[in-house]
Amino acid sequence: MKDCQTFFTWFPAGARYMLLSALAFALMGVFVKLAGQQGIPVLEIIAARAAISLVLSYWQVRRRNLSPWGNRKDLLLMRGLVGFLSLTAVYYALVHLPFAEATVLQYLHPMFTALLALLLLSERPTRATVLCIGLSFVGLIIMVRPGSFFGPAWEGQLNSVAVMIGVAGAFGSGLAYTLVRKLSATEDAAVIVFYFPLVCLPATLVLLGDGAVMPSPAGWLILLMVGLCTQIGQLALTQAMRLETASRAVSFSYSQVVFAMVLGILVFDEIPVFWTYIGATLIVMGALVNLLWRRPQRPVNTKAGEMPPR
Repeated sequence: MKDCQTFFTWFPAGARYMLLSALAFALMGVFVKLAGQQGIPVLEIIAARAAISLVLSYWQVRRRNLSPWGNRKDLLLMRGLVGFLSLTAVYYALVHLPFAEATVLQYLHPMFTALLALLLLSERPTRATVLCIGLSFVGLIIMVRPGSFFGPAWEGQLNSVAVMIGVAGAFGSGLAYTLVRKLSATEDAAVIVFYFPLVCLPATLVLLGDGAVMPSPAGWLILLMVGLCTQIGQLALTQAMRLETASRAVSFSYSQVVFAMVLGILVFDEIPVFWTYIGATLIVMGALVNLLWRRPQRPVNTKAGEMPPR
């Protein structure tokens, strides 16, 4: 037990928070899938997730005696709107595209994050981060079996509108992560998280209209778990972005695929094929490269308050 604790604390805090976020979002995906099996519409799942997150986020803000409205209301509202649009686009792609292709499109967001962080935050991704993203993306392609990705379905059967929306969802995720990084300089993590459901809930209810159904008791419990896992994932993600550069922190999000693979075996009895293990190995290799490959640091100038280069 002590060895496990030592191994865990060996990871930098930013990496630990990002891994926790990835696990929470993987569990959220499990409950979303279970909710779908209960016959609950996707928009209703999103609305329930937002409602639970809104209550928990507001409680967290008030418990810490913070103003829920923050300092940069413009950027906070933009983060909430971008997050809602991105989530809607990702779900649209998942519904209208084969799962393999939609998954690849969804996990393009670290590349967009690195680019946006460079353009908006002047954060130059390190060679380790670039290599991590490259290894992870290749691993994802292998996991979803490239023959199906580049075969006849890619040539003529995919819905081009859904592909464009899926790419837009990945871009929106990258923009949302970059905004979180920028907001972390002036806002508390709880306030940043609060704004996402604050924008998402009314927008989702308008789109849902009268299409809602009454869940069973088991369905209500599943929806509650969707919200709880989302809250944990959002808070851990925000803390990770506070402690790491945007591109470096988000590169660890690929570990969510590995968590999802394990949960698929345990919960849905989905045994991965050989190529899934190869892809997962590349993803883990990418995360380790990003973690262990560091540039030499110069000492901190304590008089000037200068921090080592990142």
